[in-house]
Amino acid sequence: MKNKILFALSFVGILGGCWAAYFSTITHAAQPPVFNPASSPYSTGIYAQGIVESVQSSGQNVNIYPEVAGTVKEIFVREGQTVAKNAPLLQIDPSIQSATAEQQKSQAEAAFAMLQELKAEPRKETLDVNIAQVQAAQASLKTAKDGLDKEQAAYAINPGSISKDALDSAINAEAVAQANLAVARRQYDLAKAGAWIYDIHNQEKQYIALQKAFAASDALLAKYTLHAPQDGVVLSINTVVGAYVSPQGAYNSYTQGSDPVLMIGNSDRHLNVRCYVDEILVTRLPPQAKIKALMTIRGTDVHIPLTFDRIQPFVSPKIELSDQRQERVDVRVLPIIFRFEKPTNVNLYPGELVDVYIGQ
Repeated sequence: MKNKILFALSFVGILGGCWAAYFSTITHAAQPPVFNPASSPYSTGIYAQGIVESVQSSGQNVNIYPEVAGTVKEIFVREGQTVAKNAPLLQIDPSIQSATAEQQKSQAEAAFAMLQELKAEPRKETLDVNIAQVQAAQASLKTAKDGLDKEQAAYAINPGSISKDALDSAINAEAVAQANLAVARRQYDLAKAGAWIYDIHNQEKQYIALQKAFAASDALLAKYTLHAPQDGVVLSINTVVGAYVSPQGAYNSYTQGSDPVLMIGNSDRHLNVRCYVDEILVTRLPPQAKIKALMTIRGTDVHIPLTFDRIQPFVSPKIELSDQRQERVDVRVLPIIFRFEKPTNVNLYPGELVDVYIGQ
């Protein structure tokens, strides 16, 4: 019985080995590739890695940074929205700067009111008071003079009837009244002349200084609202309401660096592609009039002919595409910008990496 079991197990093992050997020798036909690898259409073409950008006459996409720091109060646009030039994009909380501007405006208005007051002098009411003071001084002088005349007449008739001390007091009273009248008249002349020209000039300068301080403060207040520098499309918004932004941009918690607060691209139906040609291949570039190029969108069989736009004539370290500024850079690249029309059958966005072949 034991031998029969061993024989059966051996037979099953043989069958299993034959089955495994058969199926292991079966070969399956290779699956066709999802897309063909990029290849140069030129016999002497130069390969370059490129990045898609919005159309700009110079530079790249428009990166917007605020000129002031603060907390984002409101965002007026959304990503992908088309905006017109000078349209409001984002507002930073302006409460402190708004109060400062209002205070300086009030100070300038007060200085202007004081200037108008100086120019409007003399007031009729002030002159009326001065005239009354002159009249009172004249009356006092007449009283003192009449008293002196009586004292002198009595003394002339009978020197013993008036003491010398009383006569001297009457003389002094008349002199004091005369002096008071002179002071009252000069006070009237001073009031009638109006404000001193130097006081007016000084007040004018203070008003101008306060007005300029308000204008500067108001101009700074306007910077708390970011506006679109041109017609375009909002490519990205890198902040939210309540977040802190500064002239260095907005903090990115993923990269732990700073990004532009907003990025705007051109709404044109064309796009640019910026290529970086290795410095050792620069000498192989054809003349600019003969440059032609073909772009391949990664992950597709889509090939798009490019139109040469310009060369940025400055060779820089090869860090633009990776933005790895801490890496050791031994290679430098020359930027070349091409233009192409947006394809209608393929999704393509600024910031996308593409393969470019340059020939002649």
